[in-house]
Order: sequence, then C-alpha cells, then structure tokens
Amino acid sequence: MNRHATTPSHAAKQDAADAREFDDFARVQDPLLLEAALWATRRSEAMDAATEAQFQAWLGAAPEHATAYDQMAHSTTPAQALPPARIQALKNSLPRRSAPAQRDRPKERSGWLAGLAPFLPQAATAMAPVALVAGGWLGWNHYAGQPTFEKHYATERGQRLDIGLPDGSTLQLDAATQADVRLYRDRREVRLAEGQAMFTVQADTAQPFSVFAGPMRVTVVGTRFSVRHTHAGMDAGHTVVAVESGRVRVAPAAPGAQQAQIELTAGQRVTADAAAQLQPVTTFAPASVASWRQGRISFNDTPLREALAELERYGDTRLVLSDPAVGALRLGGSVDLRQIATFTQALPSLLPVRLEPRNGKIEIVARR
Repeated sequence: MNRHATTPSHAAKQDAADAREFDDFARVQDPLLLEAALWATRRSEAMDAATEAQFQAWLGAAPEHATAYDQMAHSTTPAQALPPARIQALKNSLPRRSAPAQRDRPKERSGWLAGLAPFLPQAATAMAPVALVAGGWLGWNHYAGQPTFEKHYATERGQRLDIGLPDGSTLQLDAATQADVRLYRDRREVRLAEGQAMFTVQADTAQPFSVFAGPMRVTVVGTRFSVRHTHAGMDAGHTVVAVESGRVRVAPAAPGAQQAQIELTAGQRVTADAAAQLQPVTTFAPASVASWRQGRISFNDTPLREALAELERYGDTRLVLSDPAVGALRLGGSVDLRQIATFTQALPSLLPVRLEPRNGKIEIVARR
C-alpha cells in the first residue's frame, strides 16, 4: 500500500482545519457581510466568466448587497497585504465557538453559503486567512471605524460659535469657518475645511485627538491650541498652528509623507504651506492665541489687501482696492472688530492713502 496516498499531508490537514475554522467562524458572523467579504476576496484574483456572472447576479439581487460589498472590498485590500504571520495572529484572535462538540455535528449551511458551494472549498482553504481577516474586521476595524458622534459645524461671516463635544472637549469657531467633527471609539478627529478654531481638548490617551487642516495633521492628547486654514486673508492657503498650553505634534496628513514633523509647546507657532513644508517655529505670548475670541485681530507687517480680506470675514467693510501698489502697503496694529468704521477713518493717518466714496463703496487710493 502506498502510505503517502492514504496519509493526509500536513498541508491537507491544515486545509481541513482552515475549512472547519472558517465554517465555525461563519456561523457567528453577519451572513451578508461575511458573504460580501468572500466575494471581495475572490474578486481580488482572476475569476472566470461564470463566477463573475454569479457575482453580478448576487450584487443585483438586493440594494444592501452593493453596500455590504463596498464596505468589505475596502477592508480586504489592506488585509491581503499583511504578512502570513500577521494573518495567522489575527486568525488566532478571532472568536471561536464555545462548544467543540459542535464541530462533530452535520454542517448546516445557510442559503447564502449553499449558493457559494461551487467554489467554497477553494475559498475555505486558499482564501480562508484573508476572508477570516475580513470577517474579523467586522469585529474590530468595522466596529472602530464607525463614528460614535459626527456633526458638521459652520459659521457665517461675522458669526462665532462655541461647541461642547460629548468627550468633554470644546471648540470655538471663528467667523466663516467650516469643521466636521467625528468621534470614534479609538480616536477623535476634526477636519477644518475653512476658517480658524480654538480647541480645548479633554485628555484621553486611549483616544488621540487630531485636527486635519489643509495638508497637515495636528495630534494632541490634552491641550489648548488654535488652527487656522483659510483661502483668503492673512496666511491664505497656509495652515497655522499656535499652542496656548500643553503640547501638539504637527505633521503632514498624507500617509507615508517624508516631510519633517515637529512638536510645539506653549507659546510656539508654526506655519505650513500648501505643500506641507514647515516654516521656522516662532514664539509669542500664549495669552494672545486666537485674539478673535476677544473680538480683535492683529496685523503685523501685513499687506493691506490681506488685512482687508481678513476684515471681510467679520462684516462688510465697504472698502475696495483697485491699485495693486496700494494693496501692497504694509500695516500693523490691533483692530477692534466692533469698530471697523473707526479703523477705516484712521487709514489715511496710518498709510499714505486717501478714501474716495464711489457707488456706495469706499475706494482706498494712493495719496497724491
């Protein structure tokens, strides 16, 4: 007798164990999502026309099939890139049935599992590790990937908004600002699309707090800091981070970015350009962070055109410029946002300009 023909090889035993493990795991998972995980895994490799037709038929059978497939197709891509040791570790961490005797019972396949019968043996052996990782994703990545709180906040020109978050953190939004807040089980994120905001973060090492603004990511545990990212006004197109207390890390938001990252402490500020290149860190009085909270903005050798654009965030100044040379004049000082008319009247004493009323506006022209 050919002993090698009757004794299962180690590989065959492992395949059988994987198949049993896969079947046991499938019994305790959401059938639709696990089915979608199988399809996502199988479609990552070449499929023949018949199998592709079978997939398309399944996809069109119900609207929720497409939704589930999109979720799982996204999750299996990084899973398949994991090294074998990592896949095995994840498999070992997945929940198993509590009663071993169940394995001796006839396997009762559900309707969807029976539908996959033509290729299930291959899926259960060749693809079980990835499918199990994708299935495990239902328990950790999918679970952690769903926000427990999410909301969009926006302020109009001249409006400010104070926000208290469920985690105990607070946000103060300046005028003309848009921010999306999402709180997850393992992290907290704010995406500042436009404007500027002051953050007071409730410390929680288990849930790091990140602010995404332009190409940058600001990460903290517990601190007070401001982030600015605007498309007009001072520092237009740049991201500015200033720390009032605590410590923050500023780094490019793009995965794998090679640009340097830095840590800021109280009284430090940094500006990053649109390419995520950091400028030298500067210092300031921590109490001056986000002076807009007190209804003031400060100009420091600021071009007049940028100063006017900044003031327009808070109201209609009626001021216009047509001469680029006048717009390039530099301005310094602090402006009370409730007294913009006083600022307008003072301009001719601050710069070599004069004011000319025209069609309901006030044009700033060079002094002759």
